[in-house]
Amino acid sequence: MIHHRLIPFSLCLAMIALRLSGPLLAQNETIPNAAPTTIPNAAPTKGEMAGYLLVPHNKVPEEFNAGFSMYVAAWPLLQHYPGQEFQSGLFGTWMFAQYPQPAPKNHYSDIEGGLGWWRDTRFATETPKFIMGGVALNFREWANGPAAGKGRNWDKPAGHYAIAQLSPSILWPPDGLNLQQGTCGELFGYGYLPLPLTDPKKTTQGKEVPTGNHCWTLFLNSGNFKGPVTFFLPYFWSQPSAENPELAGLFLDSLGSNPNKAIQMETQHIPAYLAKDSQGTSYARVAPTWFPASPHPTDPTTNSNDSNDAVLIHRVSAYSKAALWDRVEAWFNGGPQASGLIDPNATALHEFDNKGGATWRIYPPNTPKEEKLPIAWSAFASPTAIDPHTYGYRWKTPPVQTGEQASDRHWTLPEYYRLEKKTVGTKETQTWVALENPLDVPVETGLNAVEFPKVRTQNPGPYVTPDEPQSRWKNPGPAAGPFTATLGDGSVVTYYWYRFCEQPALWNADLSDSERELVQSRVEKLHRSWTKDQEYLPPPTRGTLANLDPALIVQPPQGLEIGYVPIVTRQEK
Repeated sequence: MIHHRLIPFSLCLAMIALRLSGPLLAQNETIPNAAPTTIPNAAPTKGEMAGYLLVPHNKVPEEFNAGFSMYVAAWPLLQHYPGQEFQSGLFGTWMFAQYPQPAPKNHYSDIEGGLGWWRDTRFATETPKFIMGGVALNFREWANGPAAGKGRNWDKPAGHYAIAQLSPSILWPPDGLNLQQGTCGELFGYGYLPLPLTDPKKTTQGKEVPTGNHCWTLFLNSGNFKGPVTFFLPYFWSQPSAENPELAGLFLDSLGSNPNKAIQMETQHIPAYLAKDSQGTSYARVAPTWFPASPHPTDPTTNSNDSNDAVLIHRVSAYSKAALWDRVEAWFNGGPQASGLIDPNATALHEFDNKGGATWRIYPPNTPKEEKLPIAWSAFASPTAIDPHTYGYRWKTPPVQTGEQASDRHWTLPEYYRLEKKTVGTKETQTWVALENPLDVPVETGLNAVEFPKVRTQNPGPYVTPDEPQSRWKNPGPAAGPFTATLGDGSVVTYYWYRFCEQPALWNADLSDSERELVQSRVEKLHRSWTKDQEYLPPPTRGTLANLDPALIVQPPQGLEIGYVPIVTRQEK
């Protein structure tokens, strides 16, 4: 399932464990007036389509170990959001530490977030959201954004305080960072680079165990916001070392990043139905699944001469510390101001070729791995390097134009499949083969009459943060608020403005008062000099940038422009 040069199958299983370990936090209900699911004669049974799309790429030198960035297409994978069973990422990666050799065993920890939909997403729409996806040692904790961790139990926080808000211009909802509704094929630029916002510590939790000062910072490049947004506090990574000193120095707080990462699209559940005809032949139907099309070839902004090319991944870059860290460290130590622009001379670009793989399968629930049968993906799409730094698919049929805009184009995966057997020598294989014509599916299967309903969570519970007077949310508490914003996903967020070093995450980062004030002084330098409209990540050379939900972009109150950040404390319907 995982490209063998980059990630072993055992890690693939661990990644799946993260996605599956969270409980369903709200009950699915069909929205009023939605068409009911019709299953004539109760013949079709529920199933799912899932798997990985694998993106091989060349390796870059090991010294480019100070983070990465990439541009990925953002689009509605399904025509209609089908409910919280649906779970899929779009294209992304897993950033592991660059371990000394031999690498430690039983030691899973990384940053693996990205765009997608998750089973615990409460305010989901067809438009994807972004989460940070930091994983502490062996999934003991994980962190998806400020105030968003493993579970929702604030009495036992598990990654809830792992991420600090850095930008004074962006709200981060605990349900995930919203893109503008209607995004369809635009490129979302993001990456993580370390910043020396803290100093290295010789002790952790009062014990003689060091914590490094790699503050892995999320940088975005979108159409309406650019720059650093949030960062992982080093204590999130090093905390297990206080319990087991043998782990000291083996996490991302101290180590660089492995520059040669897997790039894949991980899909856990797309709704499907399966049925057999009277002859025993198996058929399947999957929910309408979309992939974006490139702009129409008559569009002057396109760089592609082939209207059947779809740009999905662009400019995957790895950085050395000379790209940003060295200049920022010198600035913090009294040197000249660092602009925040990443040095292209300290950048290594990964290259693609016309290779790739797909492990998507269709199967009923609880099917053993060896019985999950593959789709003949290559029959309708081929991986292609549109240029050396751009990867996508070349589809065998033209895209569908659904509107007047150049962006109103997409491909729909084949909806109907027949299970076909083939014998080579003594070995028999079975593959789901796409059917172009729905009339090729026998009426007796009932699949033609199946409808995939539109589903929304009718009564999602709110995300709430501690409200006790003695909590760090209230003591010393915010400098201004409350304020509210209504987001494109239909939710409302309540937020307050906190002095940066007095936000709850900083109080829970194993920092002394003087250490927090040091970080405050450095963040104030960033707020004065790094604005949301200047360049940071190397820009794309093709395509159009996606926008964040405009409701997430805020202005600090008068007098709180420098050294204060907005913290979301509640999100509700």
